Amino acid sequence: MLQSTTSLSPSASIIASWTHENWNPVLGCEIASPGCSHCYAMEIAGRLLKKNVQKYKGLVDLSKRHPVWTGIMRPDFDRLKRPYAWKKSRLVFVNSMTDLFHDPVPDSYLLKIWEVMAKTPWHHYWLLTKRPERMRHFIEKIAKVTLPNLWLGASVEHAQTLSRIETLRKVPAAIRFVTFEPLIASVGTPDLRQIDLIYVGGESGDRARPMRTEWIEAIFKACRRDGAGFCFHQWGTYGEDGIKRNRKENGNLFKGKTWNEVPPSAYDSVIEASQKWEKTKEEKKLRASVQKLTPKAQENDLFDTISPLHDLKK
Repeated sequence: MLQSTTSLSPSASIIASWTHENWNPVLGCEIASPGCSHCYAMEIAGRLLKKNVQKYKGLVDLSKRHPVWTGIMRPDFDRLKRPYAWKKSRLVFVNSMTDLFHDPVPDSYLLKIWEVMAKTPWHHYWLLTKRPERMRHFIEKIAKVTLPNLWLGASVEHAQTLSRIETLRKVPAAIRFVTFEPLIASVGTPDLRQIDLIYVGGESGDRARPMRTEWIEAIFKACRRDGAGFCFHQWGTYGEDGIKRNRKENGNLFKGKTWNEVPPSAYDSVIEASQKWEKTKEEKKLRASVQKLTPKAQENDLFDTISPLHDLKK
């Protein structure tokens, strides 16, 4: 049985509101489908490049009316190590500034990211992609491990991208989730079997495309039929009434209430694992051993296959 925000514990409500940290060991991306057209990360990268933040040089094209990804991707080695420094258990959204499974990111670097997540079991990670085919191949053929502290998700924006759910269903994962955000067209009543959690949200920004109530209703019915948790993030720039206004004014109510459902198995696993790793001697020893490493030693240990001076290449 699923639980809504009216009955969730504080810890479960935190999980439902996404994440404590964003972790971006890779920068840069490329448009994959229409849902990427107004990507917030692309806009952020453009603003940072205009402020002369050099790590974004070459990653976005500023010659157009709006920033556009160039397809060049770059590792950020300092950020790759960051989870080791977080002392308390956290929910971590992996790569809010890219799609980790885009082709230019080599398997060798993905393995380094998997290594960090495996060595920090006191954290729980959320990883979202529009490229679940490569995610499945990497986990089944390269990593060959299902991390209990890693939740895997696919992003779907319209009916033409529903096949991503079918692929996600085949990916070995502790928890599977789907984000219908930005929802820019009807997806009908999708098959959500073996999906633990879904998020729905409208698009924000000056170029936002409206989301219709009937599209959300169909997804909601699918959740009830297939047992997936339903979370409604926001209406976005266009409200339930179809009027364009500030997204905060449009709010996050659907059917007159907020929706932050999380399957008990999902939030229980996070809470139990976090409590366990906060108290065990194994965790303390692991943290102590990491802290004793010099920055150079950590770099030699974790990043021996990729030069930080070059962009990521296939």
